[in-house]
Amino acid sequence: MAVFTGVNHLAMATGDMDRTIRYWRDLVGLRLVAGLGMPGARQYFFRIATDSYLGFFEWADVEPIEEKEHGYPAKGPLVFDHVALGVAGDEDLWELRDKLEAAGFWVSEPLDHGFIHSIYSFDPNGIAVEFSATAPGVDLGARPVMVERAPGPVALEGPEQVPGQWPSVDQPTPADERRVYPGEGLALVQGRKRNWFENA
Repeated sequence: MAVFTGVNHLAMATGDMDRTIRYWRDLVGLRLVAGLGMPGARQYFFRIATDSYLGFFEWADVEPIEEKEHGYPAKGPLVFDHVALGVAGDEDLWELRDKLEAAGFWVSEPLDHGFIHSIYSFDPNGIAVEFSATAPGVDLGARPVMVERAPGPVALEGPEQVPGQWPSVDQPTPADERRVYPGEGLALVQGRKRNWFENA
């Protein structure tokens, strides 16, 4: 059986890479570890954790989506491109490719992207899915790379967070006001709803 290691990367889309870098690197604090392509068609990656990245394609005609409540259905312009699930190695890619093909799903040949080897397919809902295995000896997080032909000045500032790009926090929330409010997921650990396994 294939050994899944988590989400290798999420591939989003933006019409403004500089603003995206400012947010994810300088405000949120993710390292900018890779950039490739050229103006009008580039892709950058931010490191979330070991072998876990957030990627953005920059396309000139992409517009920000309308803000909506989390988890509620939407239509119109969207920001999601595809989901890439990390697997332990190339053997897992071949196993998955054979299974998908045997089940009648279209699946690509394995591709060598330098830092990952990948296959591509679609789930029954039409969601674009990539399965990726980290290339042996490659760690973008440890050794960031910029091969994009004409990176903007914000990207050229490097992979580390650039202080002073956003207002500093002058009044942090006092400890006695810090509360975590209950969410729907609490039912999973507090037993408020009957465990559906009990019916088996």
